[in-house]
Amino acid sequence: MTDKRILYVSSDLFPFSSENPISLSVLKATKFMQSVGNDVRIFMPRFGVINERRHQLHEVIRLSGMNLVINDIDQPLLIKVASIPDVRLQVYFIDNEEYFKRKAIDEDENGIFFLDNDERALFFTKGVLETVKKLNWKPDIIHIYGWMSFLIPLYIKNFYKNDPVYKNVKIVVSIYNKPFKGFLNKNIVQKIKFDGIKSIKLKLLENPNYFNLIKLCMYFSDAIIKGDLFFPEEIEDYIKVNKLLVLKYYPIEEIETVYQQFYKESVLEQIN
Repeated sequence: MTDKRILYVSSDLFPFSSENPISLSVLKATKFMQSVGNDVRIFMPRFGVINERRHQLHEVIRLSGMNLVINDIDQPLLIKVASIPDVRLQVYFIDNEEYFKRKAIDEDENGIFFLDNDERALFFTKGVLETVKKLNWKPDIIHIYGWMSFLIPLYIKNFYKNDPVYKNVKIVVSIYNKPFKGFLNKNIVQKIKFDGIKSIKLKLLENPNYFNLIKLCMYFSDAIIKGDLFFPEEIEDYIKVNKLLVLKYYPIEEIETVYQQFYKESVLEQIN
């Protein structure tokens, strides 16, 4: 597959984050898909653990400055960029002093899940989608990784359903067995409804654990890639009941094969 605009949104990307299955898969996939002639953009959170000086992050003034309303409060959005070493791939970082300054990913030094992780995910979601609009860049495919990006399908299919930038976009999600410890804030449903989203599927988040967040994400996605050989039984059952499109697991060494095949055969040809 060539000449497509592919937006990657991930909570992890090596070398800006640690080496793990998600961060390495995103790196390999983005480099490969660009090398075969696609226009690739990458977004991730600017977590406080990222060393801005080492990775040469700098703010993009023309993209920064807008406010995003989260739970009826204006939060300023900062956009920073850096490049992946050795390739001409630009990474956009979503930043905010309130949500991403802390020197941690999603839990404190005592292993306690941050109470505002729901708002951090909402801010990241809206920050990515609003910045893409500001770039005046219409993606053909949006491929997401990591729980902090899992609200993107919900927002695209509801909040942004009439936006020409996201019209006919195909959403792919890679799911890994990497659950967070704890629960999102129980008020997350009310915070989403504040944006005018009234989907009945929000009932899933009345118990806002990792598995229900995955279910919500998968339901509004067009296709799913297995990041691990097996899903928990609860997720497998949900996939079967809802007849969701899933590609079988491939090891990271075969990542080029799975993405070429998946984008071409599953997303672009099988999905109406």
